[in-house]
Amino acid sequence: MPVAQIEFSGELMDFIEEWKEKPGNLIMLLHRIQEEFGYIPREAAEKLSRIIGLPLAKIYGVITFYHFFKTTKPGKHRISICLGTACYLRGSQDLLDETQSILNIKGDEITDDGLFSIDAVRCLGCCGLAPVLMIDNEIYGKVVKEQLPEIIAKYRSN
Repeated sequence: MPVAQIEFSGELMDFIEEWKEKPGNLIMLLHRIQEEFGYIPREAAEKLSRIIGLPLAKIYGVITFYHFFKTTKPGKHRISICLGTACYLRGSQDLLDETQSILNIKGDEITDDGLFSIDAVRCLGCCGLAPVLMIDNEIYGKVVKEQLPEIIAKYRSN
């Protein structure tokens, strides 16, 4: 069965060439691939395997070990909800449950319109604002679940 082809930008190929011989390079390379595609498509992992001469199983071992790496395409707007200790103690699990209910998705799913996906994360570095969620790169602090419909509506209209 032929392997599907995926195109890496010239910038990504330059990065891979720069890093491919360096010890401990895999995580850096995977971060850069995810930056380019928004996730790590299987075809990209296969191509990386061929370029750096590392078995695909080892690459997938790293991808699946670290929660940060995604193997499914995210929604246009990524909602990250912090479940770190400070946020969890201040109700972030309720925020996660309510967001999933509003959007009618769970886990790695994306909404039918492709607009939203949800990531439960361990820390966003804003513990003093707990509970915190982030949509794309915008932080929302001291959020209560009653605010969620209005916050989400802002991104639906964009």
